Amino acid sequence: MNLDFAIDRRRFLSGMLAAAATSPLVVSDLLAAAMRPVAGRPARRAGSDGTPAFASLSHVDAGVLSIGYAEVGPADGPAVILLHGWPYDIHAFAEVTTLLASAGRRVIVPHLRGFGTTRFLAAGTPRNGQPSALASDVVALMDALQIRQAVLGGFDWGARSADIVAALWPERCKGLVAVSGYLISNQEAGKRPLPPEAELQWWYQFYFATERGRAGYEANRDEFAKLIWRLGSPKWDFDDTTFARSAASLVNPDHVAIVIHNYRWRLGLAEGEARYSELEHRLRESPVITVPTITLEGDANGAPHPDPSAYARKFAGPYAHRLVEGEIGHNLPQEAPRAFADAILDVARP
Repeated sequence: MNLDFAIDRRRFLSGMLAAAATSPLVVSDLLAAAMRPVAGRPARRAGSDGTPAFASLSHVDAGVLSIGYAEVGPADGPAVILLHGWPYDIHAFAEVTTLLASAGRRVIVPHLRGFGTTRFLAAGTPRNGQPSALASDVVALMDALQIRQAVLGGFDWGARSADIVAALWPERCKGLVAVSGYLISNQEAGKRPLPPEAELQWWYQFYFATERGRAGYEANRDEFAKLIWRLGSPKWDFDDTTFARSAASLVNPDHVAIVIHNYRWRLGLAEGEARYSELEHRLRESPVITVPTITLEGDANGAPHPDPSAYARKFAGPYAHRLVEGEIGHNLPQEAPRAFADAILDVARP
């Protein structure tokens, strides 16, 4: 879950402000309409529309991984890469993918390292969950699939990875759609204490900092994930079939190691790899994102998240923020697939 912000994280205690918060940035004609709230799908039981799991998955060696991914749509269509978060998986984008493929997009949805069918190529490779490593996986996937440029969209961990790629490799990113906005941070920011009420919302990060927490997550993955889903999306009445479809991806043999390392790294309790040191140095500067961007937020997001006014200045290109209404929570692509798909299509228009 996206709990690490490069901005002053105390801001989120002030509560959500209006989606159209004042911004010094110039919003392009293309995105101006996005400043209005967007209606999401009314809350309903997920899976009641009969959306199936992806018919088949492919694999490609990319960087240190064999990445499992779904691909839908015409092979010669404009590329879109969709990135899920924790503790979710590629099925968060099942309906979004159908919508985008019908619009002529080549849609690729990879399992992140530690999820689903993605595996490390070598047993000795560190099971590293630091953000720069996950973002590097996206670039490696694009290289392996010979995709020069793509629209990137994501939520939770996936939004952070998409932000990082857009910031550090803007030539590879045609446009960006990020739930909860600018999520690039660093270890120094993660070490700074917050007020007690804010720290309470990070309870599982502290749990994961202990060996008891690691063992507890290993033993109770499904129960833990279901709790996070409910906390993050308190109005989303997902059914057992929908949850089980994604929970299967948490059985990955590297899953616990990646999750624990990710959250311990944020607090400075675990080391990263030297190969990512230069990237982390650049991320410590909180780089501005220049590619066309639409940020999204659900009106019922129960997960800690920054207010849109706190990160608007981090987007220097054509930019707009959309508040998605309809009791939409943290898993915005799965709860409001039309709103997410529309943002992907809008941000890529010339």
